[in-house]
Amino acid sequence: MLQLDSHPTGRHFLQIPGPSPVPDRILRAMSLPTIDHRGPEFGTLGRQVLTGIRKIFKTQHPVIIYPASGTGAWEAALSNTLSPGDHVLMYETGHFASLWQKMATRLGISTEFLAFNGTDEHLPQAAGWRRGVQADLIEARLRKDTEKKIKAVCVVHNETSTGVTSDIASVRRAIDAAGHPALLMVDSISGLASADFRHDEWGVDVTISGSQKGLMLPPGISFNAISPRALEAMKSAKLPRSFWAWDEIVEMNKDGYWPYTPNTNLLYGLSEALDMILGEGLDNVFARHQRWAAGVRAAVNAWGLPIQCADPAVYSPVLTGVITPEGVDADAVRRLIHQRFDLSLGTGLGKLKGRMFRMGHLGDSNDLTLVAMVAGVEMGLKLSGVKLAGSGVQATMDYFAGHVAPAALQKAA
Repeated sequence: MLQLDSHPTGRHFLQIPGPSPVPDRILRAMSLPTIDHRGPEFGTLGRQVLTGIRKIFKTQHPVIIYPASGTGAWEAALSNTLSPGDHVLMYETGHFASLWQKMATRLGISTEFLAFNGTDEHLPQAAGWRRGVQADLIEARLRKDTEKKIKAVCVVHNETSTGVTSDIASVRRAIDAAGHPALLMVDSISGLASADFRHDEWGVDVTISGSQKGLMLPPGISFNAISPRALEAMKSAKLPRSFWAWDEIVEMNKDGYWPYTPNTNLLYGLSEALDMILGEGLDNVFARHQRWAAGVRAAVNAWGLPIQCADPAVYSPVLTGVITPEGVDADAVRRLIHQRFDLSLGTGLGKLKGRMFRMGHLGDSNDLTLVAMVAGVEMGLKLSGVKLAGSGVQATMDYFAGHVAPAALQKAA
């Protein structure tokens, strides 16, 4: 008997906070024939992407490009700068900060985890996961470290599990105010190219990022942006490293090459992504994401549901977390939305599992994409029996209509 294809028509709505949808331009670039990674054509490509990616990080210093996920770049940052038993201060803002801390411990690093110690009416089990880094806690802890045993401070810029974007500049000021020599390491895996980030200006020593978020690429590339202080720390670091070692990569990158086989076709895609982002202008990219985020948050407010991030000052431009009412399984809501509307949303992770879902609004999106996402979520919430205070779809449409994107105004003129 003939089996009918049950695949839904139309494009799948991928609205998780990464991997984000990959633009057709980038997919076409990645389809070019693979070339000799030791030949002159590749050297030109290598120099081009290494120069362009520094502009994204806003740094004059080296950016290491790995054929790996962001997890690999976490390990690279730690293994190139630290020795076994070194003490590191980390800050718990969510699931990914916790995973980074777990990795550091497994590598033989002594970790100390700071966290918000207040209460929360909606998520008492995860109060700190609704707020950003409190720089004053970091400063106070560093002032107590009179023997300067803490070798690094590790924080997450945009916590993908919660939708909170921490103030990194305030962390640098806290370290400086304490007069402490600790390195500053920052995970901006989901923040880079979507939320403002300034590696040099904010005094970051190692920034970790990945390809599958704001850069609009498939997973498979990760980055370490490194300061001169980080390179100096590498000289005395004793943690084992080979594949991740900066020194060989930095040396070969001068001519556009790598000490091992790079992911050539993903670098084609990175080159195209850099052209798209730098052509639009980073400030315009950041403004676009802030506008989208505000429009999506207007929907959540109209529904009368709590936003995962409890502090409006650190709302993420990349994603919005939505807390479901007590007794409503957020994962069941997500499954229903996926089955009925072919729309993927981010799940609640770690302490948030079953209590919230995440709506991604980054990269290759537009107003209609996000209105459709809001409509799918609204229908799913209603079908799940959630009582909504009002129409999120109308709220999002009203916001976008009243806050026209600069690019749209230019086209109209």
